[in-house]
Amino acid sequence: MKPCPKCNRDVPPADDTCPHCGIVFAKYYKYHGSSSSQTTDRPQVVIHIEPPADTIFGNDIYADNDAIFVGRCVLLPGFLIWSWLLITPGLASNAVGESFLHLINLPFHEAGHVIFRPFGQFITSLGGTLGQILMPTICMLTLLLKTRDPFGAGLCLWWVGENFLDIAPYINDARAGQLPLLGGNFGHSAPYGFHDWEYLLTESGLLAQDHTLAKLAQLLGAMLMIISLIGCGYVLIKQRQKLTAPKPE
Repeated sequence: MKPCPKCNRDVPPADDTCPHCGIVFAKYYKYHGSSSSQTTDRPQVVIHIEPPADTIFGNDIYADNDAIFVGRCVLLPGFLIWSWLLITPGLASNAVGESFLHLINLPFHEAGHVIFRPFGQFITSLGGTLGQILMPTICMLTLLLKTRDPFGAGLCLWWVGENFLDIAPYINDARAGQLPLLGGNFGHSAPYGFHDWEYLLTESGLLAQDHTLAKLAQLLGAMLMIISLIGCGYVLIKQRQKLTAPKPE
């Protein structure tokens, strides 16, 4: 194929006229010179397509930072041990309630009661639990989508799971009312509505299912904690691959 000197479209080499614009090549070259002096190379457009990251976990802003990698390698085993200490004692031990993380979760719990107060008594009582679950969820999404730190986001997911472990003993205590509440009260002696989960399960007709719901919360929390640490381990594997990969010259 050869380009037409006028419209620059491809024309079979044997053709004397352009089927697109109709010019006769011999007449055109008679007045405009040969095609070699008139035609110019058509610009070549090169499009570079970046390969997509294998997963959202591959979009790690700290992937090429050796110091961050070492710090993460120290943190992950610590969280594995911590998870074991919080999960294995079981629901009745309230190991999470005796952890210092309970004191960190408590302000978010109380803030949830205040934030959800405009939505009525039931949502206000539920707001405490929502508050302490929403806070680590917001942190997780910020680190994952804004800061691009999937390892940190994984640890925040671990925190979400830990909060489910934190609320499970209070769900389990809805009928018994033996756990201490804020202010030194106990569920069995406090006014109705003071124990969040006694009120929530009574009003929803699920009070007899408190132990079952508590076990589900405990199981969900443990699963989230384990999944999060697996995700963090995957991030470390990808980071190590990038750090040990040959550098382009």
